[in-house]
Amino acid sequence: MNLQIPKEKLELWADYLLNYSLDGVKPDDIIMVKGENICWPLISVLQDKIFAAGGIADINIVAPDNDRGKVWGASIARHGTAAQICRVPLWMVERYETMTKYIEILGVDNPENFSGMDPSLHQSVMKADEPIKNIRLAKPWVLTLYPTSGFAEIEGMSLEQYADVIVSASTVDPVYLEEVEEDIYSLMQNSSTVTIETRKPGSDEILTLVVNIEGCDAVKCTGKRNFPDGEVFTSPVTNSTEGEIYVDLPVFQGGTTIQGIYLRFENGKIIEYSAETGYEALAKIIETDEGSHRLGEVALGMNNGITKVLKHPLFVEKVGATLHIAIGASYPECFHSMAIQKSELISRGIQNISAQHVDIVADFRKGGAGYDVYLDDVKLKIENGIWVVP
Repeated sequence: MNLQIPKEKLELWADYLLNYSLDGVKPDDIIMVKGENICWPLISVLQDKIFAAGGIADINIVAPDNDRGKVWGASIARHGTAAQICRVPLWMVERYETMTKYIEILGVDNPENFSGMDPSLHQSVMKADEPIKNIRLAKPWVLTLYPTSGFAEIEGMSLEQYADVIVSASTVDPVYLEEVEEDIYSLMQNSSTVTIETRKPGSDEILTLVVNIEGCDAVKCTGKRNFPDGEVFTSPVTNSTEGEIYVDLPVFQGGTTIQGIYLRFENGKIIEYSAETGYEALAKIIETDEGSHRLGEVALGMNNGITKVLKHPLFVEKVGATLHIAIGASYPECFHSMAIQKSELISRGIQNISAQHVDIVADFRKGGAGYDVYLDDVKLKIENGIWVVP
């Protein structure tokens, strides 16, 4: 079924991405717009606006078997070898080095195209893609999600229902989030620990995870990196996370839904894990490299306008009154105040390096697995569907 999104909504969506998220188009800009062909209606509008503003649009159409346009798609992880995966064409690296800004449109025709990969070769693809990932993360970038029937089916929704959720959330002025997030941001910025209490369904046992964020910079997310947005995050001191957590909301990763995740940490490292659904996919993520056994992010969802919990991480992690942690790489901007060289941050176990960065989300709304969250000794409250400082 062909999806018809009104042109005026596509125009508004594109304007927010270019002018709010990326601070406009300059004549010397080369802006890469990456996504599958099924996302063409939004890609086309972005392309027109970039050229009209005097910049260059580098349109990077992703193969349908390539999850998020990595250096290789699923085919090489089914039929190739590790030696082949290492042979990343030089032109690909140069293409990312040349661009000045980056827009990635998430939306796939058929998620099953990503399945059936040899686990070890899939990990090799992730590692081969990491240098390019680091290039694009060092430049202004934004991600957004385009509605497709493939993703609608995963959510158990019709394409029209799914598109209404996505487009409605993606055409709301993000400026309101600046004020909504300020109090939580200020408290997180001046806190040393995040204590997260959760429990498994049907259990009275409280699981406690303590995350050290002393000296780490907090970040308000209002649409500059993800669109739509709505979170306050930081990257923790990597080698310090201790305890247990249960994460209940479903997350879609690499063609598989993962849900009911349990993690146990010692000295910052995941030493035990399980999942009620998608265990093999979770294991593939955690066993990618040394850094994928550690946390790279802890964050609070602050968007009470996203009431429908979707499995896609771009949406589920923004839902108000949720909390998410990320398995894998830290965000370098969270360590700027420490004024320490990156190599020392890594060697001291403060900043985490990994080919993975996978967000998993716990629901602290009524009926969810979440119990309480503390920033230092301050117990956060939920009002009007978002976290607030009492």
